[in-house]
Amino acid sequence: VRLVESGGGLVEPGESLTLSCTTSGFRFDDEYMSWLRKAPGKGLEWIVSIVPGGHVTHYADSVKGRFTISRNNAANGVYLRMNDLKIEDSAVYYCARGWISTTGDRGQGTQVTVSS
Repeated sequence: VRLVESGGGLVEPGESLTLSCTTSGFRFDDEYMSWLRKAPGKGLEWIVSIVPGGHVTHYADSVKGRFTISRNNAANGVYLRMNDLKIEDSAVYYCARGWISTTGDRGQGTQVTVSS
């Protein structure tokens, strides 16, 4: 099982980023997928999940209306579009297997820093 996140970086408040996650080693189109994040000094936080078919999603209140999850089953990829980023969104972001859970396999993470 392998998950590799990319797309993180340093942005200013209000800007946008899109994270990508490529996967291998499991049947991606059968898998529920999520994005998680871990901010300095805080625990691992679930933020969004998507069903295998991509037609149902569920967001944490902290990101609802600003972040959008999507997937491409042909490419074994899951994505996170993040708009209107806030300083409190600064964290290491992980893609993970599972539905509304922080316990599934996840990648090494990609750092997102929001700072003016």
